[in-house]
Formats: sequence, C-alpha cells, structure tokens
Amino acid sequence: MTPSAYPESTGCALDELVAAADALLEPARFQDYGPNGLQVQGRPQVRRLVSGVTASLALIDAAIEAGADAILVHHGLFWRGQRGTVTGWLKTRLQRLLVHDVSLLAYHLPLDAHPQVGNNAQLALRLGFRPEGDGWGRFGEQQLGFVGLSPVPDAAALAAHLEQVLGRRPLWVPGDGRPLRRIGWCSGGAQNYFEAAIAAGVDAFLTGEMSEPQAHLARECGVAFYACGHHATERYGAPALGAWLAQQLGLQHSFIEIDNPA
Repeated sequence: MTPSAYPESTGCALDELVAAADALLEPARFQDYGPNGLQVQGRPQVRRLVSGVTASLALIDAAIEAGADAILVHHGLFWRGQRGTVTGWLKTRLQRLLVHDVSLLAYHLPLDAHPQVGNNAQLALRLGFRPEGDGWGRFGEQQLGFVGLSPVPDAAALAAHLEQVLGRRPLWVPGDGRPLRRIGWCSGGAQNYFEAAIAAGVDAFLTGEMSEPQAHLARECGVAFYACGHHATERYGAPALGAWLAQQLGLQHSFIEIDNPA
C-alpha cells in the first residue's frame, strides 16, 4: 500500500471526484463491456481513495479496513451479459460496499486507452518503451493498441526483460528472429489484436493472454508474441489515475495490490 502526499486532506464531494475522472478519461467516447464511472454510490464526501485492479471482495475488505470512502478500479462489478440478479458473489461484494457506505468507481477501456495514466502508457513507462516520433502509435479497435520502440534488440532479450520487470515469466512464441525495433502492445485480454498489430508493422506484440491461434500466427508471420498476464499488464493504470485525482482534489490515496496469477 502506497500512501499519497495528503495525510491531512480536506477531501472533495463524490460528484467532484467522478466529474474529474470522467473529464480526464472521457468514457463516453468508448463502446465498452460495462458501465464506466460511478457504479456504487456511497457517502457524499471523499477524503480517502483506494485504487486497485479489480473490485474483488479481498480488495473491498482491504479498502474498508484502510478507511476508504471510495474505491477506484479497472474491473468493476457490472458487465454486459450478466443475469441481472444480485445473488452469490455479487450480492456479497455489493452488500459490503453498501453497509460501509463506500463508493465504487470503475473505468475499463477508457483507462486502457489514456495516453498518460492509462494501463498501456504506464506499462510502457515501466518497460522502457519509447514513443515513435511525437507520441505512441495506435492501432486496433477504438485505437486501444499502442506502438513504440523496443529497448532490447531481440525476442529472447525481450522475454527476459519482461520477466524481470513484471515479476513473472511470459508465455511467448518467437517470430522469425528479426531484430526488434517496433513493438505493439495492449494490456489485458487483447490477444485478438495480434493481426491488427502485425498489419501495423510491429516486430513483436505483447498482451496479457494467449489463445490457440496466436502461436500459429507468430510462426507464420514472423512476429513474436508474448502473453505476460492479464493482471500483470493492468496493475499500473488505476494507481496512476488515483494519484492524479489525489493531487488534483487533495485526497489521501493508496493502491492496494491483490495478487492474481491470471
């Protein structure tokens, strides 16, 4: 848990917090798999904000113990295709938030896409990817995929670099042995963006997960593919957004890491 620089924060109204996050991330621009923004309304004033990757029961309980007024996540509670009933695990998580009057804010694709605080931009900073020209190249549906320049010379070196920085060994398929110059990436479950990345002219592509077709495409097209973990590639955007909101609004902020092997 990493506290912010506001131990004596005065806080802000919940509406002000939501408005600031919405203004930065512009969720209305995205066609998403669930609602972005305020998913559960809690107390009207926010002094302590906790960020995390997923609104799991473990994160909710840890945030309540930390005295959070609001929780900010990438993966919220509500998704397209749910049955529409509040039972089982959903009832338990929602009940915990409502009993403790804690708000839940969730931003999915808008947090992947943002060029500064987003998951892809923050992942690039940690991996040492460099912009090509004035900014990141973009590709794929809703321009969620990023392109930059590689800090390492070849596919094996990139695999070792990813393991060192992310703390887990990637599942990877070598390409044709070409030097690595341009890298494409998209955090989370973006393995279906591989063909768009190949069309964008990258030498390697990394994301969180891998499905059956990607190994064949890597071998046949010569572009290396890396599956680095869904959680591992998406654990940097929420704390970056939380820190930005804390600085803008005078909040206490902490990031709580709930490990996930996926």
